[in-house]
Amino acid sequence: MEKKEQTNNNQQKDKERVQAVLQLLKKHAPLSVKQEKLCNSACIERFLKVKGENVKKAAKHLRNCLTWRDSLGIDHIMADEFSAELAEGVAYVSGHDDESRPVLIFRIKQDYQKFHSQKLFTRLLVFTLEVAIQTMAKNVEQFVILFDASFFRSASAFMNILLASLKIIADYYPGRLHKAFVIDPPSLFSYLWKGVKTFVDLAPSTMVVSSLDFEESLEFNDFTTYPRAASLRFNPSSIPSSGKIGSCSSSRFSFTVSHHFDSVKPWYLSLTDTSSAKVGPTTNTKVLGPAAISPLNARSYSFASPIDRAPRGNYNNNVGPIKKGFFPSTPLPQKTQEMADHSEIRHPRAMRPSFFQSPAMFFRKDGHVVSRADKCRESFQPFLKFYRRPYDEMTYRSKMRPPLGGLISIVSPHLRRRHMSVSQRF
Repeated sequence: MEKKEQTNNNQQKDKERVQAVLQLLKKHAPLSVKQEKLCNSACIERFLKVKGENVKKAAKHLRNCLTWRDSLGIDHIMADEFSAELAEGVAYVSGHDDESRPVLIFRIKQDYQKFHSQKLFTRLLVFTLEVAIQTMAKNVEQFVILFDASFFRSASAFMNILLASLKIIADYYPGRLHKAFVIDPPSLFSYLWKGVKTFVDLAPSTMVVSSLDFEESLEFNDFTTYPRAASLRFNPSSIPSSGKIGSCSSSRFSFTVSHHFDSVKPWYLSLTDTSSAKVGPTTNTKVLGPAAISPLNARSYSFASPIDRAPRGNYNNNVGPIKKGFFPSTPLPQKTQEMADHSEIRHPRAMRPSFFQSPAMFFRKDGHVVSRADKCRESFQPFLKFYRRPYDEMTYRSKMRPPLGGLISIVSPHLRRRHMSVSQRF
């Protein structure tokens, strides 16, 4: 009973705070119909939560948000302004996760800011966020954002776009971001992010991941569906295997491996087709004679060591070359006794430290210690399918409700007349 009374009291206090914020907003200036629709109880509760349940700060923050929306003209943004971006898939809603949160993907190229102003990028960002909010269910309030940074070579250029996006979301969409993933950023981005993230409000919700860590995923291991990735990989099944190492020839050069111990180079390369030729002597002789030398098997001994200039190993007329070891100049010890089994040999153990190696051992918990990189990979795993899903403009446009969808979505299907023949008109 006490818990129920406490929850009822908390709900009553929350309602009183919401009403207090609305009174402060209306006291400052009257609200329009769209502003009253936007400032519902759920919206005001998000602003109160960000401002620590402070009514005055929440009202001021919400008033600034309404002023910003009016200055940007968010109520009049339509898809017709971003026809080129929608065709290329620069920013779109890919789908919804298991908890019905919309997943937004931003694939912005590095030269986008060269040809577009910062205000246009802000309008594109806000348009995508508004489309995602329209597709939310009643009990869903947050979304997930995937920033694809693979098109950027400059870490500072991508950092400017990322910080601008996170600041807009933190200031004018508080409590909306569930997680944000930065995928395949430039090499210097991690160093810049370490120095900047302490000043970013949404840094705890932002993670940096690499798509190369998920190439061996069982669900997306078919690279034939991605011609760009499949073309860069060697397919061994396309070339018949001979099962042995031998000569390899083509129309421009030939490559032959030598299996003899008297050769200085274990390979030979020529610019003619010599797949049928054999390099090195075919008989067991001590030294190559003048008759056995040809342009195909001739080699230069100018850079060889004195040991390599002479034939290696002892030769027997009946048996052939006998190889003693890799280093013939160094004598090996004679085997006087048989070695025992290595598993029975007991090596002396190293002495244990007298104290903990690090003060962090005091705070160590039992069990497996998971690093931050592993946590980022596990968090990104459910959203990998949205990142690799191909973009479809018509599917994305079908998620837009009027007036965001443009003039096409404003005209409802039941208002369009069917095609009538001349006989039906009269």
